[in-house]
Amino acid sequence: MAKKIISFICAIADLINNDPDVAGRLKVVFMEDYNVTMAEQLMPSADFSEQISLAGKEASGTGNMKLMLNGAVTIGTLDGANVEIRDAVGDENIIIFGMNAREAQDLKQMGYVPMEYYNNNVELRNVIDFINKGINGKPFGEISGTIVHHDPFMVLADYADFRQAQIKSDEIWTDRARFAGMSLLNTAGAGFFSADRSVTEYAKNIWEAKPYLK
Repeated sequence: MAKKIISFICAIADLINNDPDVAGRLKVVFMEDYNVTMAEQLMPSADFSEQISLAGKEASGTGNMKLMLNGAVTIGTLDGANVEIRDAVGDENIIIFGMNAREAQDLKQMGYVPMEYYNNNVELRNVIDFINKGINGKPFGEISGTIVHHDPFMVLADYADFRQAQIKSDEIWTDRARFAGMSLLNTAGAGFFSADRSVTEYAKNIWEAKPYLK
């Protein structure tokens, strides 16, 4: 499935990057062999940091901290380090969308049916149907089928809210003074994620280690 998703990204990239209607406005790039050296170039140039894991999975970690330090505004679920980023910068300087961990757990216990979201959201249904038809002759039914019939990360449940988050990010970006202020406050608030604090808390709370004093 992972290889199929990479193939899907590349197919979408070919479609968008060769569309004259968005030429010069939108481009999709899949970065091969991503590593720390590449991150050193990408993270300082990023304006937004998307961290879209299902709340409660604790999937977002140090990458969003580095992006925050470099002034990127986070668009994400209330999961992992996003929770601490929100506490550090305030609700007005981060874009949070989707369910929180308790809501996600409650939905799972009630019986999550992704097909209901497919049937009740025209835009979402159009996206899934587009994937089903294939892209430039390449089929991707495994991806759309997994989402509609299983969707273990409840992507469809958070979709509508994610779209609103994208609209909000567009509005913020076009207000240059507002974006600059949010970016600066994210950099300023990143001090909380210092290595010294992290190691000290691990030593105290996890390892139960005490300082060695001569």
